[in-house]
Amino acid sequence: MIAIIPIALVAGAASALMFASMISGALISVPLLYLAPLPLMMAALGWGPLCAMIGGIAAAAGLGIIFSPSYCAAFAVGVALPAWWLGYLSLLGRPAAANIPPAAGSAVLEWYPAGRILLWVALFVVITTAGALLTLGSDAPTITKTMRASVTTLLQAAGTVPTEREIEALVAIAPVAGAVVAMVTLTLNLWLAAKITAVSGRLHRPWPDLKSTALPPTTMAALCAAIAFCFSGGLLAILAQITAASLMVAYALTGFAVLHTLALARKHRILWLGCAYAAVLLFSWLLLVMAILGLADAIFGIRRRYLQRRPPPLPAS
Repeated sequence: MIAIIPIALVAGAASALMFASMISGALISVPLLYLAPLPLMMAALGWGPLCAMIGGIAAAAGLGIIFSPSYCAAFAVGVALPAWWLGYLSLLGRPAAANIPPAAGSAVLEWYPAGRILLWVALFVVITTAGALLTLGSDAPTITKTMRASVTTLLQAAGTVPTEREIEALVAIAPVAGAVVAMVTLTLNLWLAAKITAVSGRLHRPWPDLKSTALPPTTMAALCAAIAFCFSGGLLAILAQITAASLMVAYALTGFAVLHTLALARKHRILWLGCAYAAVLLFSWLLLVMAILGLADAIFGIRRRYLQRRPPPLPAS
């Protein structure tokens, strides 16, 4: 217990400094802000969720004392809580079913599914993005008016004179874009933390088979309901758009898992997968294609059908 306190404090201090860098207004503060959960996630995966909890509480208290209680609350909800809870779930295991054969030399444990962790990531993104919007106002007209003023100021500061249509378009996509970026970065933080702790030998679980990542079946119903509420208008529509965007990114990530599965038997699979990732980075609209692939897999079982028809591997010579 005492041994993890210095690690927790160091992780909390690093995370708090990255979070507080946004005060400077420098461009480098943007990636630092999005990477703020990483130190606490590494502490959770490498030294246990209690370590991340201690570090998160200390960091939130420090930000509240140095700056203001609002910084404390924002850090606690947006950084510390997701880092602790996702780290806890990643290390959560239970005895496997009796009909599952144990791997050679490994304990018979069934780990918390990666798809459910992805769903928790989406939930945290919805909470944090909605919370950020509610700081702008308590109703849709006030939020929209504040965003319009902010967008206009930013564009004018960049030396451009925006048209009314451009401002309307940016205000309309801002909540969705924020949810998409938050979803990608929070998932990336968890993957990086797991990768770093695995390389260092501190990860207290086997590396999951990410190619088999699948969202729970109820996710499809939640996505359909969110899309339906997008047309309701008002604050409910904005919240529904955030929810739908987060779930669509979750399905896009399962779409990448489908892509990895389909590339198993391909020659130069690393090259093809690298080109696919590069294309999505260059053309962000391709993320929608990956989401459609993930949805198709959830409906038609593309991976299951492919693995059933896939020929057995050739015997080693």
